[in-house]
Amino acid sequence: MKTLPTKDQILEFIRENPSSASKRDIAKAFGIKGAARIELKSMLRELGEDGHLEKKRRLYLDPEVLPPVAVLVVDGETVDGELLASPVVWEGYGPKPRLLILPEAKTPALAQGDRVLARTEVVDGPSPITHHGRPIRRIAQAAARIVGVFRQSDSGGRIVPVGKGKAEEYLVAPGDRNGARDGELVEAEPAGPKGRLGLRRARIVARIGDPTAPKAVSLIAIHEHDIPDTFPDDVIEAAAQAEPIELGNRTDLRALPLITIDPADARDRDDAVTAQPDDNPANPGGHILWVAIADVAYYVRPGTPLDREALKRGNSCYFPDRVVPMLPDALSGDLCSLHGEVDRPCIALRIVIDENGQKLGHEFTRALMRSHAALSYEQAQAAADGYADEATAPVLDSAIKPLWAAYKALLKERARRQPLHLDLPERKIVLNEAGKVTSVAFRDRFDAHKLIEEFMVLANVCAAETLETARQPLLYRVHEEPAPDKLEGLREVVESVGLSLAKGQVLQTRQINRLLDAAAGGEFSEMVNMSVLRSMTQAYYAPQNFGHFGLNLKRYAHFTSPIRRYSDLIVHRALISVHKWGKDGLSLDQAERLVEIGEQVSNTERRAMMAERDTTDRYLAAFLSERVGSDMDGMVSGVARFGMFVKLDETGADGLVPISAIGNEYFHYDGDQQTLKGEKTGIVIAPGMRARVRLAEAVPITGGLMFELLELQGKAIVSGPRGRGKGGPKRKLVRAKVKRDKLKRKPR
Repeated sequence: MKTLPTKDQILEFIRENPSSASKRDIAKAFGIKGAARIELKSMLRELGEDGHLEKKRRLYLDPEVLPPVAVLVVDGETVDGELLASPVVWEGYGPKPRLLILPEAKTPALAQGDRVLARTEVVDGPSPITHHGRPIRRIAQAAARIVGVFRQSDSGGRIVPVGKGKAEEYLVAPGDRNGARDGELVEAEPAGPKGRLGLRRARIVARIGDPTAPKAVSLIAIHEHDIPDTFPDDVIEAAAQAEPIELGNRTDLRALPLITIDPADARDRDDAVTAQPDDNPANPGGHILWVAIADVAYYVRPGTPLDREALKRGNSCYFPDRVVPMLPDALSGDLCSLHGEVDRPCIALRIVIDENGQKLGHEFTRALMRSHAALSYEQAQAAADGYADEATAPVLDSAIKPLWAAYKALLKERARRQPLHLDLPERKIVLNEAGKVTSVAFRDRFDAHKLIEEFMVLANVCAAETLETARQPLLYRVHEEPAPDKLEGLREVVESVGLSLAKGQVLQTRQINRLLDAAAGGEFSEMVNMSVLRSMTQAYYAPQNFGHFGLNLKRYAHFTSPIRRYSDLIVHRALISVHKWGKDGLSLDQAERLVEIGEQVSNTERRAMMAERDTTDRYLAAFLSERVGSDMDGMVSGVARFGMFVKLDETGADGLVPISAIGNEYFHYDGDQQTLKGEKTGIVIAPGMRARVRLAEAVPITGGLMFELLELQGKAIVSGPRGRGKGGPKRKLVRAKVKRDKLKRKPR
């Protein structure tokens, strides 16, 4: 008889052969036969009792060893943005293994919280990553987040979601409350199977707070859209350790009269501008423009905690009551911000234009600047109009007057280029210290706003041109041409109000501008502007250049706001690499991952837009909740199968008139024409029509508004019981007859 192996030898075999470690496999490997199998069985039982082995489906497994195929949950990422995972089930005594996910070509893109069946491979070395995981298939995606108000009951409670159109409530068992109190805003995740009868169950994972507390409105949107609003400790520490920089090899621009022009309540100042007449005889009437942008790349280096967090956030989010910055305040509100009368690092751009605003040349430099004045749009405009104050008087002749002279030249180039000139007023929500809305108005728009926009557009074009010429990878800001079906829908809308949009193989922005000019000042002006906007494609970031249709530019890249946009930081790093200014340029890894980075920042941008819109809607609903029952004027902004949307003139708020509350007849929806047509009267409801409505309901927690329709195009709309045709609805009678017939046929 062959000598039995030791326990250590058995364990070593099992570790080396995890997929073929049954009792039979072990016996065969060590040549154990006959009665010796009983002794082997006894040894395996003892190893199990000591915690060294675990038996699963006839296999003996080492609980400290990850099986060759396991279910993993994605729960982190590396410095380079690669995904990390850990096993869902781990019964070992040591820490859970950390796995680096090596994605396969055929597996879908994974995200945090996803569960995946994967092959595991041991990695040698001291790294905290002990295994590689090669996905076989995704088992489950990350559970959807539920943000709502908890309503307590004897059986646990319910969660009422706060999102628009989310009427489904969720049951919460007593053990899943997580200490939540009645009326508290909570975050939860679904629990239990989807297919069960009745309401779905959920478990509360976080308590957000009182939904009626001051400034809780934006907090709802932050949690609902999963926007990170707290910085990790290592990110805060890294920002706190940053220090001001010396001139060094930078160009000294501190004497140049650069000024910042921003909203009055701005905390971060990305850009500074100035201008000078060009004294070159070869360029009579020309101008020299200077644009200085905060040098964020110096402080936020690739692969650092600051960089990873900035990429995760993608951009800053701006709400009426708070800002969720992309970078910690030590950087965004201090060291990177171009505050007045302090030295700040920047990437500066010198642009030469002629008297018609056409660019003759440009040059980038890494510099040290000092803002000579930090102005609001209102201050700058007043100074340009001849009403200088203490802040603007010292820079009136050196900066403001030359800036406006250069702006007039740029307007000539703008008129030639013909970018889309949509006129869409922006709402301004004013809050008191308690977070209550005191007023809603439309923001004033000055030439000062347009001046800064023209300077920034030109700077962004220069950045794209420089990098493209150098064949340097970058992220373009892409805005593709509208889809043909969208354009056809736009033509139908404008034709319904007596306007037209020329047909042609290649649509140009000047054609759309002629349409906008024709509608300007008329009763359908806002409707036409909104319809044009809806027909446009959504802009995004990509390493491929497809042009920018809205601005009518062949190439365009965001460069001017690196404090609040990660895309701009990528362009800054690319410029640093091209000019060989330092070791903080675009890394090879990032250059290879630009497609992924572009998708990430495009998604975070859309996320921020939705969150900001939802917050505005909730504040408007709160403002209007005290006016329920009041009559208001507005415009039909859209129609759907379930009703019509009305945009109020006074506040710009959108609300729904349910289809059941329109008149006393049935309405047919025409998706192609975007109309509702009454079955009896033939009345047609279309976007752009004037409407008078009564506010029936305003729900601040969801931002929902419900209206009753009183008048359409100045004519009264009578509501009442509705019927269909001469005999009224027959549906119930038919159903009743079918039921009686079934009962007659049923055997007794």
